[in-house]
Amino acid sequence: MNLYGIVAVSGKPGLWKALAQNKTGFILESLDAQKTKLVANLSTAKLAALEEITVFGLDDDIKLKDIFERMKTSTPPDAKADGKKLREYFREVAPDHDEEKVYASDMKKIVSWFNILKDLPQFNEAEPTAEPVATEEEAPAPVAEAEVTEAPAEEKPKAKKPRAKKAE
Repeated sequence: MNLYGIVAVSGKPGLWKALAQNKTGFILESLDAQKTKLVANLSTAKLAALEEITVFGLDDDIKLKDIFERMKTSTPPDAKADGKKLREYFREVAPDHDEEKVYASDMKKIVSWFNILKDLPQFNEAEPTAEPVATEEEAPAPVAEAEVTEAPAEEKPKAKKPRAKKAE
C-alpha cells in the first residue's frame, strides 16, 4: 500500500494528494471525482500525511497503514454508522486500540478515508523504500530554514541604515 503524498487537511473534508510545493505551502488536489485544487498555506493549514498517522493503542500506537491492510480483508460498515457498530468493527481490524482515546469520530474518519482510497491504484501498489521517503520529508525542513535565514539577512542592511550615519 502506497500512501505517500496523500494528506488530510484540517477543516477540509476528504483526502488530498500533494502535487507540488511552493514557498508558502503545498499545492493539493482532492482525491474525489471533482479533482479540486487547493493551495495549503503551511502557516494556517494543518496537514497530516496518512503514512505518518497512528491510532492510540494499549501498548504501542497502531499505524494507520496496518489498519487499512486489515480493512482490505473485511467489509467496513458505512462511515455514517452509529458508534457501537464502528467500535465492534474496530475491535476486529485494530484489536489493540485504546477504546478510551479513540473516539467514534476518529473511527468514522478512518472508515471514510478507506472508502476513498480503496479504489485508487496506488492503494494496491507496493510501498516505496523508506530511504526516499525520509529524504523527501526532510527536504522541506531545510527550505524553511533557508527562508528563515534569508529573511534576517535582507533585514540587516535595513537595520544598519548607513544613510542615516552619512546624514549626521
